[in-house]
Amino acid sequence: MTVTQISAQELFRAAYENRYTWDKNFPGYTADITYKYDEKVFTGKISIDAKMKWEVFDVADEEAKTAIGGQVWEIAVHRVRRSFEDTHGANTFRYGATDETGAIELLMGGKSEGDRYKLRNNEVCHVHRHIHGVVVTIDTFSSHETGEGYLSHRYDSVYHDPKTGEQKGGTSVFEDEYEKVGNYFILNRRVITTQTEGQTSVSEFIFSNIQLLEA
Repeated sequence: MTVTQISAQELFRAAYENRYTWDKNFPGYTADITYKYDEKVFTGKISIDAKMKWEVFDVADEEAKTAIGGQVWEIAVHRVRRSFEDTHGANTFRYGATDETGAIELLMGGKSEGDRYKLRNNEVCHVHRHIHGVVVTIDTFSSHETGEGYLSHRYDSVYHDPKTGEQKGGTSVFEDEYEKVGNYFILNRRVITTQTEGQTSVSEFIFSNIQLLEA
């Protein structure tokens, strides 16, 4: 069966269900965190429980604690397993263009009118979404294949004003590394390099001593 014989919704569902997520038996975990921002280094601990409630401990600096918390929230949000119907049941999908790399564009209607995605090799490689009053655009350059779905490895993100198109903030490039702990792949390192008006800043988050909680 060719792509043109598959509905846009079916194609997107396959890529959606190919993302790596934690299953219903995920017990949660704790980890030590080392956060490096330019020349500064902060350490502490984090936890995510079975219900995806997260916490940051033993970080005295409030700005550092907030930065770490933002990343732990991102981890929890992206590993939650939700059905396609729960997430995209109110959306419609139609085919857009296919670019020179072979990535297939899907245009959204319904609840997510105006959003668009690109798919390549059964993975989402481009996201353009309206969220919380801004437009976020994410391009993924490489991924990890776990055998249970893919995890993004290198990707960038940029925000724009939805009305004016003006860029808000810098462009950030992410590089993520994972390790398998028990039955679960867990982020152990994230480096974020942000370019803003000619200035470069680097944030590194290292998660070590990862321990699964008792089920």
